[in-house]
Amino acid sequence: MSEFHIRWLIRRDMPEVLDIERNMFEFVWSEDDFIRCLRQRNCIGMCADLDDKLVGYMIYELHKRRLHLLNLAVHPDYTRQKIGTKMIEKLQNKLNSGKRERIMLELREKNLVGQLFFKSLGFLATGVLKDFYNDTTEDAYRMEYRLMPTLKTNEFSPINRVSNLLQSE
Repeated sequence: MSEFHIRWLIRRDMPEVLDIERNMFEFVWSEDDFIRCLRQRNCIGMCADLDDKLVGYMIYELHKRRLHLLNLAVHPDYTRQKIGTKMIEKLQNKLNSGKRERIMLELREKNLVGQLFFKSLGFLATGVLKDFYNDTTEDAYRMEYRLMPTLKTNEFSPINRVSNLLQSE
């Protein structure tokens, strides 16, 4: 595989971002959703380029004590090539002790691939958010990565079926 690099997302990337979004998700963000989010002062968009082609993106918010990952996707033709992993590692490298010490995100309960992906990167399922989404009655699972974990892995006791799946791997 050629080298890819991660850069800031710009307005002219939007057609490729929307193409990936439509290919990867059942319930998609619209262009207006992306633009509205990215216009917020604390919202950042980044993308992965491979041979001058946008192959992945992530949208996250900066908060005083945490980063909140809102959206992450890699084009289906480029999955399993560590692009998503490198984007998350970029976020993890933004953490520092005493300031931003965690990354949090929400995932649909049906998104087992995503749950397993984030687990492989050190995220833990920490809660269930009932009826979280506007477009369905589906629950979400909150997952967190902590720079300095307050819970030891053996102290974490799963209380939902996704946590049980994640623990049994």
